[in-house]
Amino acid sequence: MKDLIYREYVQILKEELIPAMGCTEPIAVAYCAALAHKALGQEPEQVEVLASANIIKNVKSVVVPNTGGLRGIAAAAAAGIAAGDADKELEVLSGVTQEQVQAISAYLNRAKFTVARSEKDYIFHICVTLTAGAHTAQAEIAGNHTNVIGIRRNDIVLLQREYREEKNASTTDRSLLNVESIVEFADCVDLADVHSVLQRQIDCNMAIAEAGLQGDWGANIGRILLRSYGISVHNRAKAYAAAASDGRMNGCEMPVVINSGSGNQGITASVPVIVYAQELNVSQDQMLRALVVSNLVTIHLKTGIGPLSAYCGATSAGCGAAAGITYLYGGRYREIAHTIVNALAINSGMICDGAKASCAAKIASAVESGLLGMQMQMHGSQFYGGDGIVVKGVENTIHNVYELAREGMRETDRTIIHMMTECV
Repeated sequence: MKDLIYREYVQILKEELIPAMGCTEPIAVAYCAALAHKALGQEPEQVEVLASANIIKNVKSVVVPNTGGLRGIAAAAAAGIAAGDADKELEVLSGVTQEQVQAISAYLNRAKFTVARSEKDYIFHICVTLTAGAHTAQAEIAGNHTNVIGIRRNDIVLLQREYREEKNASTTDRSLLNVESIVEFADCVDLADVHSVLQRQIDCNMAIAEAGLQGDWGANIGRILLRSYGISVHNRAKAYAAAASDGRMNGCEMPVVINSGSGNQGITASVPVIVYAQELNVSQDQMLRALVVSNLVTIHLKTGIGPLSAYCGATSAGCGAAAGITYLYGGRYREIAHTIVNALAINSGMICDGAKASCAAKIASAVESGLLGMQMQMHGSQFYGGDGIVVKGVENTIHNVYELAREGMRETDRTIIHMMTECV
């Protein structure tokens, strides 16, 4: 493998597989508010949050962790101001104490909050403006959850970065990703280069999966799957992933290692692979290489779609998980390519209607589609070019999914947002 591609793939994993506590959209709001509060240096009396429509959609129904069950953009901003640590980025609320939980609610009732749709046409945009007496401060994020493009206090610019919507905010060249090279990289990577990020993903995501099964979280999809369909590895892969989302969507105060900016996608890309690796009793090295496949395939599938859309990200991560599990069974490029195409043909119509309890069920559906796609190729069955959105070649089919999600589902996204928020 070429040194450039190798280095970029390692860096992509390091960029993407980072810890976050809670659903990443409300956490991004809390982070932005904490940055503005740090710049202001005192408690604000007024808080204005401007957010793009997809941020509003994704924050509306999900519990903000360490707030005592509060939901929504105002609650996320209040948490970031009253108790957040901006230096921790997507773990901005991880150090909240019980006393601070009460302080968040009190501050939410004390200050004046305004939430509105951002006028900028960015898909991902958050701007928090704080006012205390004659002083103001503002922080602005665009493109992804931690891409801070502006901070100011009064008329003093503390940080300013150029942002263009068409340019990926990451530092790596995602156009280098393709399925064949991903498999080659998984086979040859020096695991010392990726061990720390993958081990953290294993530890964090399996811990919240266990917590999701033991507690009473949301609709309890994970527990229902186990009670209804038994403990086969096929069902456990779905149940554990769903249980992790049960907890995460409903206020479980444990970190998740994300993928493509999403905790649910990080869970879906990793937990089923880990469950299968344990069942198959493969070596630790083999499990790590399979996780390289699942994570990079997920990132590859999401790169052309963008961070937020009407296309459910769990679909991409379910394909990634199935690719990783296929790798565990000894499959390589040919088998993994067929698995991905099959899975995309099955489940590419699932919509994203915001972060909430039902995401756990969508994860179970995405994992099921991925596993069915894998079983199809293991039994010599596949979908062919001309079957719906499927065209000859895995990369060509992936490109069709990009176009479907970014262009074809644009009006779907507007309709979903109108139904949920009536702000368009």
